Amino acid sequence: DTLKDLLELLPEHDLPEDLKSKQCKRCVVVGSGGILHGSELGHLLNQFDIVIRLNDAPVQGYTDHVGNKTTIRMTYPEGAPFSEHEYPPASLFVAVLFKRVDFNWLQAIVKNETL
Repeated sequence: DTLKDLLELLPEHDLPEDLKSKQCKRCVVVGSGGILHGSELGHLLNQFDIVIRLNDAPVQGYTDHVGNKTTIRMTYPEGAPFSEHEYPPASLFVAVLFKRVDFNWLQAIVKNETL
């Protein structure tokens, strides 16, 4: 019931139409472990149809290595990036909620409350 009430407060709780209809031929998941640092693979990663970034994997300042395309940013609340630059307007933010405190976090975000 809590989740249902929370979802009703959100402006949209389904995949955006452009993402639903997107043909995903080549997808890549970019983690936050730092293994790409120094790889200079950014240009290659940008060529994927969908780029999913996990947790607080930074883009700003590392585009040569990790690219700059983000289709989906998926994270649990405490792993969310602090910088607004890590949330491009055209990308989808997916919060992975599994603890009670995560739902409190979402409610605080939606209602502009302090935790």
